[in-house]
Amino acid sequence: MVNSTDFPFFILSAYVDLGRLKYFCFTAVLLLYIVIVAANVFLIVLICIKRSLHEPMYVFLCSLLVNELYGSAGLFPFLLQQILSDTHIVSTSACFLQIYCLYTYACGEFCNLAVMSYDRYLAICCPLHYNTRMTANKVALFITVVWLYSSLETLICIVLSSSLELCGNRIAQVYCDNFPLVRLACSDTTVNNIYGIIATIFAVVVPLVLILFSYIRILRICLVGSRETRQKAVSTCSPHLASLINFSFGCCFQIFQSRFNMTSVPSMLRVVLSLYFLTCQPLLNPLIYGLRLSKIRNMMKPLLFCVM
Repeated sequence: MVNSTDFPFFILSAYVDLGRLKYFCFTAVLLLYIVIVAANVFLIVLICIKRSLHEPMYVFLCSLLVNELYGSAGLFPFLLQQILSDTHIVSTSACFLQIYCLYTYACGEFCNLAVMSYDRYLAICCPLHYNTRMTANKVALFITVVWLYSSLETLICIVLSSSLELCGNRIAQVYCDNFPLVRLACSDTTVNNIYGIIATIFAVVVPLVLILFSYIRILRICLVGSRETRQKAVSTCSPHLASLINFSFGCCFQIFQSRFNMTSVPSMLRVVLSLYFLTCQPLLNPLIYGLRLSKIRNMMKPLLFCVM
């Protein structure tokens, strides 16, 4: 038995020999990464340079998009390197760094979505008090708390995992994941398991409860409110709901795959679905918000025409 940090590297065993197809896969993944970076950066720059978008709703959206770039940076360069590699190994320090990046991204995504739902609740249910209750200082505080909370929760997880004694260094994934790493432990993992449950509750369940509370209140207002109120709710909340459903689906599958035996699912399908929440969310969010939010859509048109 050795401490996890005593292993010089981990082996990622979910990769299969693609032969010459690896160059096609590399090109496809590279193009996907370029599109993700370009789309997210474009919306971030648009929000930053347009003063009319300097509102809490769009500032929170900017934080969400920055998180997409952060999560993508923790996955895609690593994935591209592994596709071309024949050994599929990763150093221990790089593995823990990737776990930190991806878990911080996942936690930050749910927290950002929760803050955005609270902002929509105030805007729709308390429009007269919105400017006094959602001030610039509160916006900055919410964003700071989201990022610090996500970082701290993940850091504790990394510290607990790095102190485990392991009996192997083979991870059945195409990227480093904490739970499969913990399953390699020969030492007692009770603390890790308890913290994992608590962290999941605070990173996933609590934000989802806050989102559910916000939308219940919004729905009540829509049922008794005017047609204009309902239109406002649909136009501003539908992108958020689409993003939430998309991300929740990917996260739920990853949680189930990590904790339950899913050998009945084809290995290639498991790989694709395990990458879903890390790839489709950064890709779809700029499209969802860019096309559904009329204020952003109207500002995008002249800029795109100038580029073309």
